[in-house]
Amino acid sequence: MHLETANIIKKMAVTITQVKDKKDLRKFVEFNIKLYEGNPFHVPGLIEDEMMTLNPEKNPAYDFSESICFLAYRDGKIVGRIAGIINHKANETWNQKYARFSFLDFIDDEEVSSALFDAVEKWAVAKGMNGIQGPLGFTDLDHEGLLVWGFDRLGTMATTYSFPYYKEHLTKLGYVKDQDWKEYLVTMPTEIPEKHRRISEIVLKKYGLKLLKFKKTKEIWPYAKRIFELWNAAYKPLYGYSELSAKQIDYYIKMYIPMLRLKMITLVIREEDDAVIGIAITLPSLSKALQKAKGHIFPFGIFHLLKALYGKNDVVDLYIMGVHPDYQNKGVNALLFYDLIPIFNEMGFKFAESNPELELNQKMQSQWEYFDVEHIKTRRAFIKHL
Repeated sequence: MHLETANIIKKMAVTITQVKDKKDLRKFVEFNIKLYEGNPFHVPGLIEDEMMTLNPEKNPAYDFSESICFLAYRDGKIVGRIAGIINHKANETWNQKYARFSFLDFIDDEEVSSALFDAVEKWAVAKGMNGIQGPLGFTDLDHEGLLVWGFDRLGTMATTYSFPYYKEHLTKLGYVKDQDWKEYLVTMPTEIPEKHRRISEIVLKKYGLKLLKFKKTKEIWPYAKRIFELWNAAYKPLYGYSELSAKQIDYYIKMYIPMLRLKMITLVIREEDDAVIGIAITLPSLSKALQKAKGHIFPFGIFHLLKALYGKNDVVDLYIMGVHPDYQNKGVNALLFYDLIPIFNEMGFKFAESNPELELNQKMQSQWEYFDVEHIKTRRAFIKHL
């Protein structure tokens, strides 16, 4: 055999292994950070948080879901990863038998991507599924959507980066568009838009509503479950949504509430019964801090994150925004900005990132009509029938 031929065979030898233990799971999570090392637009997640997401003993989504993780090796080196997820609750809700793929990363090599998807597709078929879609997580609070446009823009804490070649590989493997999300950069107005002001003042009186703010963390705890119950109601009709269980709500409350900036949270309350009918949870952008942390909150990552949360920051992330279905298209969204724009100006924010919004969710995208906005990124969920 010629040396050149031997080298080609050696190069094409890709081995797929299933993640079986915590040591392998850490390698699985860390591969994303190593693959994008030095990339100025990639925002790494926190290693321990992502390991917890994939731990059946800690993530309550496993009460109705199952998953599998694969690593691709060549010559003893990790060159790709993929996770398969089956959310049985979502399948029942949407009357389908689909698996999901998630945590997708690979080098620019079709042998690697093909081997990874072959493994997860065979797993899905063995589990009785007839289709696979993604990237999607266990819930809408996990990362979802593959970046297909806007590769020269810094990501956010709520999203993942991907190289342009990912889309090309998926297309060659038979995956097609299922849904798109759009992301916008909003130039912060120095004053509340006049139409928002007028609408807000009318809506407050017409529907008997009030804006609720918090000064101490203990004040938000009585509303914490109601916030996520509203999230369930507002997002239930949207693509792929899986309703959060009581255990999941408790899980996310413990995860998110302690890290919030209270003045950057706005609730819209119905005065007659104290019901939560609108929410806006916003945060100073943590993107640059997460880049500096490189996946580790300790020993130094925590200082970068605290500096981003409480120091000077030009960008605010519109992390969670929602309105109860009974009050959508009635001007409640305007109330949220009516309250937050003066706060954002006081805190020195010049821009706001919308985070992903479904392309078909016209109710959400129409809220930017009176703002100076720029479409900066598009994400896509792909699907393949098996």
